[in-house]
Amino acid sequence: MTTLAGVLARTARRCPDRIAVQFGDVALTYAELDREVDALAAELAGRGLAQGDRMLLLAGNSDAFVVAVYAGLRLGAIVVPINPRSAPTEIDYLATDTGARLLLFGPEVADGVRAWHSLPDRTGEAEPLALGAVEGYDDVRSAARDHAARKHAARGHAARPAHVEVSEDDDALIIYTSGTTGRPKGALFDHRRVLWVGINTSIGMGLRDGERMLHVAPLYHAASLNMLLLNGMMLGATHVILPAFEPATVADTLARERITFFFGVPTMYTHLLRLPDLADRDLSRLRICLYGAAPMPAHTAEALVAALPDAWIVQACGQTEGGPGGILLHHDDVVARPEASGRVAVPNTEVRIVDPSGNDVEPGGVGEMIMRGESMMKGYWRKPEATAETVRDGWVHTGDLARIDEDGYITLVDRLKDLIITGGANVYSAEVEGVLAAHPAVGDLAVVGRRNEEYGEIVVAVVDLAPGASLTLDELREYGRTQLSGYKLPRELTIGAVPRNPSGKILKHRLRVDLDG
Repeated sequence: MTTLAGVLARTARRCPDRIAVQFGDVALTYAELDREVDALAAELAGRGLAQGDRMLLLAGNSDAFVVAVYAGLRLGAIVVPINPRSAPTEIDYLATDTGARLLLFGPEVADGVRAWHSLPDRTGEAEPLALGAVEGYDDVRSAARDHAARKHAARGHAARPAHVEVSEDDDALIIYTSGTTGRPKGALFDHRRVLWVGINTSIGMGLRDGERMLHVAPLYHAASLNMLLLNGMMLGATHVILPAFEPATVADTLARERITFFFGVPTMYTHLLRLPDLADRDLSRLRICLYGAAPMPAHTAEALVAALPDAWIVQACGQTEGGPGGILLHHDDVVARPEASGRVAVPNTEVRIVDPSGNDVEPGGVGEMIMRGESMMKGYWRKPEATAETVRDGWVHTGDLARIDEDGYITLVDRLKDLIITGGANVYSAEVEGVLAAHPAVGDLAVVGRRNEEYGEIVVAVVDLAPGASLTLDELREYGRTQLSGYKLPRELTIGAVPRNPSGKILKHRLRVDLDG
């Protein structure tokens, strides 16, 4: 069947001896990965996981994460990957919201699972099962391997789960949104939609059979999971996985493992570019560098192009609700217009920039980016009102405000909910951030509005200083004065950390709460 787990089985038959997953000392060929998935699926079926059940997956980047995802999919369950740094109350919200039957977790997050399981007012009833040795919990991965080995010894073949008829129209994944504006919502996808994400990504970025992909961005995130991991299995890619981002380790791995494709959020590239010996490494095999999940300052994009002359630099700008899907800025356009967010829609996707009445805006105008295509979500899990608000006449309304110019370049300028209106004038925070982020004293920056009796809102810059730097409000305003109108310049400066989620997106709702008290 044309399903995600079916694709893995086909690839295992096509190139059984090719390395599929490499994590630390673990290297699984496609044949070995397929057998491990079968074994864990059989174990989970014996513990009651059935078709249509929800399975929470709380684990960091690892081979165990990959095996667990496919084991759930092979049973026809709906896999719900969640942030391994989730607080106990957040785990409970997701377990309750999905009505999950099982919670599979990695040993590295055992303390968080214990804390969730000990909550006095816990409502989620998912049974926690470990993907490794954890005191007090069943290790289902080891159990699956032991059962498979015993069955193979007795009957001469590996353990397989009971046959389940899974179709491409069956639900496969619930991926929760970033929650940058409040509580996250679960975007629901069936197998067909996720397969289309892979097709669109491969066409749009020129991916090839046998790519060597480095995964360091969180695998539970839609971009890493749908665009790269699940898609890469169709291509017979080798997935080299790191547990966390450390600049020198990433650079060394890119060179040593002859990586051909790398995805990172802008802050990762910023730290890589700061390595004094980056140019000493042989990165000639690196064909494609993808960035996205958050805006990249133009000066960083320019520096990336200069530092990696052999690589094709691509920006993807979209949303979880799109699969993800949205717009692309290809290498030549990154060079020509590094401040832009995209110029062409992802293949098999339509994108428009519209005014509040749904009409296309004229070149130079600002409107909401909307999109439709085969990879769009079915809707938000058990939230029909939120679905109806976001998906209208087949179009996903992203809530992103964007400007389109005469040459077709699209530049995100803000979120609808983040728009700052000061003295009756609109200020788009992304525009201000793009200018001020280039100040040499700025390590990280966010621009938000704070309530003000006279102006309605005033512009506030929150700056995390570069090492050893200092900065005053007057210095920051003077720096931005040549490129920004006076009303767009910050009236207040706050020095401190800029809160971001694991995808690199700024948590502006948290900043606004802190500023408004």
